[in-house]
Amino acid sequence: MSPLVDRIAAAPITWGVCEVPGWGHQITAERFLADIRALGIHATELGPDGFLPADPRRLAELLDRYDVRVIAGFVPAVLYREDLLDDQLAYVRRAAATLAGVGAEIMVLGPDAATTGYEERVRMDDGDWRTFGAGLTDVRRIAGDAGLQVALHPHWGMVVETADEIERLLSTTDVGLCLDTGHLALAGADPLEMVRRAGDRIIHMHLKDLDPAIADQVRGGTIGYRDAVAGGLYRALGQGGIDIAGVVTELERHGYGGWYVLEQDAVLADTDPDVDTGRRAAAASYRFLIEITGHDGRNDRSPAKPEDGYAGTAPRGAT
Repeated sequence: MSPLVDRIAAAPITWGVCEVPGWGHQITAERFLADIRALGIHATELGPDGFLPADPRRLAELLDRYDVRVIAGFVPAVLYREDLLDDQLAYVRRAAATLAGVGAEIMVLGPDAATTGYEERVRMDDGDWRTFGAGLTDVRRIAGDAGLQVALHPHWGMVVETADEIERLLSTTDVGLCLDTGHLALAGADPLEMVRRAGDRIIHMHLKDLDPAIADQVRGGTIGYRDAVAGGLYRALGQGGIDIAGVVTELERHGYGGWYVLEQDAVLADTDPDVDTGRRAAAASYRFLIEITGHDGRNDRSPAKPEDGYAGTAPRGAT
């Protein structure tokens, strides 16, 4: 198994790059890639449609220039609505082709709701769960044909969010999981207990810390999700209320060999497009991981030259 330092990846959402329309200022791909390389990170998730070049050759040239590889991509799909399923699966096919074309390993499947943004809560009934399960089977077949693993991502504002919903997913399917420490805690689950419960199913990790006071406001409905993210809901690792060290230690003890994606979701204000929020959050999280593992953080790969680029997640509500 590779050392943990070699399994740390970045995500554009830490720099405020998101598929939700009107989310906030969207930085350039060049800025993002230059920042992660300056931090010594060589792997990333793909990000939304239009962020990286759609043309495979141009995208490959851009990634080579920065010495960065794409290891996964977030693919939100509505699978519990039969009337939407054909269009959603067509989108999944396009996403799988894109991910396979850039050498990614994982399709991070968002169990999407038929809404825009993450403000509304949709709960599936028994019929919805049956439709969802059939759609999930189709997604896994499509991804498998493209050489990808599916890691289902329980997510705030999606149809698999709470501990009970995750438990139902675990008991009725054998799909792999992408666990996101922040989304789990926001939905009231204990990330460390979930790792202990589902360690054999976890194939991908999103790491973020959480501000407990803001999380309480989101759960209580006194602040919307986007406004909460803009206000600092998600924190750099070690700066919130989640036992990140315990989660990582337990995963490593369990033999987890997958990626740790630094994903401190942010919203950038249009008035300050050059704000350094993403780089500072990722740098603090990177240092935290290195410290808890006792690694010196050094590697033999030198920083890349900044320059050119995006392709990835379709806008929510526009797939």
